[in-house]
Amino acid sequence: MSVKRAYRMIDLFSGAGGLSQGFAMVPGHRFRAVWANDMDVDSAESYATNFDTPCVVGDINAILADKRIHIPKADVVIGGPPCQGFSLLNKKRDGDARRQLWRPFLEVVRRTGASTFVMENVPQLLGSEEYAEIVRSAQRLGFELASAKLTACDYGVPQMRTRAFIIGCRSVDPSIVFPPKRTHWDAAAEHKDKNLYVIHPKRWATVRDAIGKLPPPRGTDPRDVAPPLDLQFGRRPTDRSLLRYAAIPEEGMNRFDLLRLAPELTPECWVRKKSGSTDLFGRLWWDKPSVTIRTEFFKPEKGRYLHPQQDRPITHREAARLQSFPDTFRFVGSKISVARQIGNAVPPLLAEAVAGAVLQMLDSKQ
Repeated sequence: MSVKRAYRMIDLFSGAGGLSQGFAMVPGHRFRAVWANDMDVDSAESYATNFDTPCVVGDINAILADKRIHIPKADVVIGGPPCQGFSLLNKKRDGDARRQLWRPFLEVVRRTGASTFVMENVPQLLGSEEYAEIVRSAQRLGFELASAKLTACDYGVPQMRTRAFIIGCRSVDPSIVFPPKRTHWDAAAEHKDKNLYVIHPKRWATVRDAIGKLPPPRGTDPRDVAPPLDLQFGRRPTDRSLLRYAAIPEEGMNRFDLLRLAPELTPECWVRKKSGSTDLFGRLWWDKPSVTIRTEFFKPEKGRYLHPQQDRPITHREAARLQSFPDTFRFVGSKISVARQIGNAVPPLLAEAVAGAVLQMLDSKQ
């Protein structure tokens, strides 16, 4: 039996390495990280810890201008240029420089001779002027492209999170294999387009699947719990916060239920605001995927981040599991830094599905 080639991979804007983790999870160890870059020191250290690969800290434009820094050759470049410039929360930031970080991304693709690239971002990217520029620039470099919005729970992640992916390949039309067929589906749905799924899809993974068997949090410091549950620590909520948690005891409840059941505990700003998101101060459902895990998942006032049953927000370990990180993945930094790394990451199981499509393209070239 012939040994299949391992492809060299570079991860830009890597964060802790959610994308790389997904590529590493492809059976057969087919992808090997050889270089990475991120602006954040803690994220870079997390990356190097998990992938035993240098992660250079710094602005990618400055790195490209520094002739002393060598970026090795690679088969595939992956990465998610910072997305804040496209966010729905930043509608007025048309001149945001972060909207243009795809340019150094493609420059790394050019310099390293990569035959394939994967660019990840918020769904709004695909309807932007920048997307059209990305397509034109990549085509000038000889790439054919395919793009799609993928929802994480369709690929085994216990989370409703949608991201945009752009795949480029020099030798194969990526639309032949991308988007990848969905491996999971909503068992409560009446109909499904079978052409979108693998032959025997599984049901969506749920909050219960991910965190149902975890013990209650212990202490308030990562050092209070031994690995692999070292992120299963709690917080120190105020007495008033504890009363608020207890006032909405059922799954799916939120700030509107708090106002209905305990108006005396409801913040005045919520009393005045009669409309808005039903996720704020909400409890997760046991038997549904979670909402999108963001960087401040430990603050219930920021979203539906209360445990389905216990009177507390979800822990860092629970958030990492809802992102589909294995318990063996190590995060470096303060509690706030680790939360940011978890919330900013591409869910590894979603990344694995994308990696499978990339592998088909690379192998077909061989």
